[in-house]
Amino acid sequence: MIVHTGRIRLTGTPSGHHVRLAEFGEEIDLLQREQLLSYGLTAQQTLTVLQQRPMTVVLCEHMELALERSVAHHIWVEVVTCETVPPTDLT
Repeated sequence: MIVHTGRIRLTGTPSGHHVRLAEFGEEIDLLQREQLLSYGLTAQQTLTVLQQRPMTVVLCEHMELALERSVAHHIWVEVVTCETVPPTDLT
């Protein structure tokens, strides 16, 4: 069993969240990997999850991609967080 520290499955990402593609799981065959890469799903690509049901839909660059749940389940992502800027001292 492979442990993906700090990574979650694309199917576990709520709609509206931004994630960065980490890697494809070993379960995705070579031909399907090539297809995903040709659509712009490359390592470190930022994606916005638009919906999870009935299919996973992500925004990649300016293109919406619908992924079968069985494929999205084997795509590992990292959550993108915005750094908070400390408040300025107003005194």
